[in-house]
Amino acid sequence: MAQTPMARERLFALREQIARLEGSPVAAAHRDAADAEGGLKGAGLEGEGERPRLSFQVPLLDEALDGGLPLDGLSELRSPSLRDAAATGFALALAALLQNGAADRSPVLWISDRVTAMEQGLPYALGLKDIGLEPALFLHAVPRRLEDALWLAESAIESGAFLVSILEVRGNPAHFGLTESRRLSLRAKAAGRPLLLLRQAGEEEASSAAYRLLVEPAPATSRFLPDGSMLGGSIGNPVFRLTLEKSRNPAPLSLALEWNPHDRQFLLARGPDDIRLADPFATHPGARLPASSHRPDCPPAMGPVLAFDRAS
Repeated sequence: MAQTPMARERLFALREQIARLEGSPVAAAHRDAADAEGGLKGAGLEGEGERPRLSFQVPLLDEALDGGLPLDGLSELRSPSLRDAAATGFALALAALLQNGAADRSPVLWISDRVTAMEQGLPYALGLKDIGLEPALFLHAVPRRLEDALWLAESAIESGAFLVSILEVRGNPAHFGLTESRRLSLRAKAAGRPLLLLRQAGEEEASSAAYRLLVEPAPATSRFLPDGSMLGGSIGNPVFRLTLEKSRNPAPLSLALEWNPHDRQFLLARGPDDIRLADPFATHPGARLPASSHRPDCPPAMGPVLAFDRAS
């Protein structure tokens, strides 16, 4: 579906507003670059009526999600800490999966608050390409305030200029609660656009998201050789441990998914019984180093006595 001039102007206006929110000078070069590329070919998802959900092509997960993540609502991804980038990688993989199935050339918008961007870093073009995304169709915004990030997310959804909008926040901010999530959910449903809420180092809380997934890292398997054997000591595709925390299905679900960036598809990780979370006391999973000869490797456990009276 060809993009209308009105939708294109909305995209240009959003780019200029993003630059103002970030405190950067507004440059007309963005508009010239878009004109040079011929513009975007579409402002909406192709076949929204026939495929309102994003299927993982994994029957166990799709059945729990009633067919997949909704393409016209709010879904939440949660990570327990900022030490790993599993939730970030999973959100990028979802965006790549959407790009692979879409017939238009609408960009992906990633919105981060300033604190989270300082902790997690900025997107890297080669890294986006390695995970399956097209860097030319990826926009990243870092508003100075959370209120600006929420406003930008609502405006991006209503404009219909983006394939998917991803809002990244840290923890459980006081100014982003049930009321704000409900407003975002209603905007996404009215516009028929998907919105991913990426909550970094956050706890479970009430929200209007239809589904919430806890995303944790899982050990990757070795790479397979053409003859079917595994290359020892190699690192294969990324693997994510998913736990379905909120859904219409009350039964708990936890599984490991492997992302193939070359084919842009999710697969049930091989040998799910052998995939376990890394040792929290180890920097890297695997064999632990011997303890120091002069001191223990872990602090001693606290006993029942908390303090003694001073002797003098």
